[in-house]
Amino acid sequence: MRDRLKILLILLLTGNTIFAQTTITGPGTVTDIVLRTSQGDFSRSFNSILKDNQDQLWFYYDQKDEVALVDLLEKDGGLTDSLFSLVPSGDFEIIDPFAVLSDSIVRAKIRFTNLSNNNFLQLKIKTNLRDTSILETVPLLPLTRTQANFFPKDEEWFLGEEKVFEIVSNKPDNIAITTDWIRSGNFDYRVDRKFDQLNLHIVPKRLGKQKLDVQLKAVSPYMNEAGKLSYELPVISKEIKILQSRLAYLSTYTEEVIFNAKNRKEGIEVQVDDSPRLKPGRTYRLENQEEPGGALIAELYTKSRLSNNRMLCILRVYNLHRSMDGYLYIKDYDEPLHLTNFHIAPEMQISGIQLLKEGNSWTSNLNVYPGETVEVKVNGEGLLKAGFVWDNATDLSTDSTLRTDNVAYFRLKIPTNINTNRVALFNKGNDTGKGLNVKEYQEPRNFDFVTVNYGMGDRSITNLGGPVIYDKVIKDILIDFNYNKIDSENKLYGKQYMEVEVKITGKNRELIELKTIPVFGVCPGEMSPRHPYYYKKDCVQAGISLNKYLSTKTYDLDDWVRIELTFKHASSKYESPGMVQTAEFIVQKPYRFDVDVSFPAGLIINRFGDDSGAFDNFGGISMAMIAQFSFYDQERIGKFKPYKVGAGFLALNAFNFNEGVNRDVAIVVLGSLYPTRKDAKLTFPLYMGGGRFLGSGDWFILLGPGIRVSL
Repeated sequence: MRDRLKILLILLLTGNTIFAQTTITGPGTVTDIVLRTSQGDFSRSFNSILKDNQDQLWFYYDQKDEVALVDLLEKDGGLTDSLFSLVPSGDFEIIDPFAVLSDSIVRAKIRFTNLSNNNFLQLKIKTNLRDTSILETVPLLPLTRTQANFFPKDEEWFLGEEKVFEIVSNKPDNIAITTDWIRSGNFDYRVDRKFDQLNLHIVPKRLGKQKLDVQLKAVSPYMNEAGKLSYELPVISKEIKILQSRLAYLSTYTEEVIFNAKNRKEGIEVQVDDSPRLKPGRTYRLENQEEPGGALIAELYTKSRLSNNRMLCILRVYNLHRSMDGYLYIKDYDEPLHLTNFHIAPEMQISGIQLLKEGNSWTSNLNVYPGETVEVKVNGEGLLKAGFVWDNATDLSTDSTLRTDNVAYFRLKIPTNINTNRVALFNKGNDTGKGLNVKEYQEPRNFDFVTVNYGMGDRSITNLGGPVIYDKVIKDILIDFNYNKIDSENKLYGKQYMEVEVKITGKNRELIELKTIPVFGVCPGEMSPRHPYYYKKDCVQAGISLNKYLSTKTYDLDDWVRIELTFKHASSKYESPGMVQTAEFIVQKPYRFDVDVSFPAGLIINRFGDDSGAFDNFGGISMAMIAQFSFYDQERIGKFKPYKVGAGFLALNAFNFNEGVNRDVAIVVLGSLYPTRKDAKLTFPLYMGGGRFLGSGDWFILLGPGIRVSL
């Protein structure tokens, strides 16, 4: 009953958010999940908040790579460390897996990777039951306490003059960047980051002693006194005295103008503060210096006065200008009338993309591979305002990643299961036409995935251990492949392209046949993470029969014929040198049967019918025709042992024509010993055996030398 309650609770906890929050009691029940950080203990029972239509376990952290403990609490004990496991994630590193801490607590230890820039943080806890496993997702909401301030060196500023201050904070990574100006009655301000430094830009807009209130926002929120999530940091207040500039400052109410052909010729409509010194229907120059002869930055054509104390104008831009470079002077010819300032930014253009891979230098080769992590550098103009998004890739860049108007750096992770051949770069939802090319891995792999079957089952060609001596008929050699051995989760090699050279030679190394099996591909099997995405039409789907390519079939080959298979990677398919593996098979027989004619001489013969038991005198040269067996030496390829056994006929004293010589023909069984020297043309074997004379009918045994000539 206790096991059934536990399984029911786990099913409810892992079903969905509603079920996960349901409280179930009983023996063996997991009652809570607790996250312990340096800032305290946070449980799902007491520290859950509804956000984005789901209950999230909130917790406070101090460091963005905070180390935390994850505790699963049970009411009545019975948890085991094999019951639960954490699913790995890029959001954290598992330091210690779940282990039993006490009778009712299972604990794991993790280290978060970047809590300051993680909007969808979650833990996935896998419950391992006897017959199945259940996955529960626990959404997490990281909170942190952020302090920020800035310290002006003086309290007197000039109207319209932009001031820049460094923001001092205990968590600078948690302060949100504002690309647009935040406008208030007395001041305009914005926040940017440059070279890991937070800067606050302020422009005063009213004369006199003014109160400056700066409201910064956080990336990770905190819990305010009312128990609500808040992204707004405490207001920073300063008292500043604003003095009149020598030239009155006119606001154009335009933060940025794009420098392109349209804005040079046609211009854009802007509104500027009304001034009695500006006349409608006039064109004024905007230069970068008060003195005459300044560079022409833009032209301002005044169309008409508006009812809101502003003038409607046409602004045409002719040069780039950064607001931080200084004021722009509105001039009537060479006479300066007013000050103004705004940003003239280049139109976003990408001039090139470069890649940096581990252990290499920056390159313009934009080929990437599934599972790779690469550094990307985008060069161009106007990149600071671009809203870049990489399609089909995970952007691991952080706010501290360097980005200027001319260069932007990214760190990208190419998913292992990417199903397209391009990672496109989008700018604010529009395809820039730039991107990375996704290529399949095509790296030569060791031939341990290739097997051969010559009659003894499939054997890896890398484990043959030298020439294979086979003492039966080789009916065929089947080349096959262990497809699932090519790729693994940790290493991808891609399709393997190879060719096989077949060389068949005889006993004396004479060439019998030479063939080449043309280049073919072998695709990784279903265990490969990339299996669904490989192009498989040029891959073999079954084993390759060697006899299909041979004129002389393997079953027709004579004794001691060598079959050499040389496996090579196709060099045209790889950038790096391929590998070579040779498999050699030798057709072996234990013996050879043939008919041999030899000339025994000086035989000593003992006739069993002779009562005296004496041996015959040494006779002359005889002739023997023997059908005999020669035996191969199993330790030496193609070599005979020094003895033979056979049966046949013996013509005794066949070449002795003296009077009174006993000539006869006998049926004999002979064994012979031969010298082992290969280079001797004339040899003298030793014969021994016995038989029966056909003429006299006597049985006999014999022993003696002979003569053998090798041509």
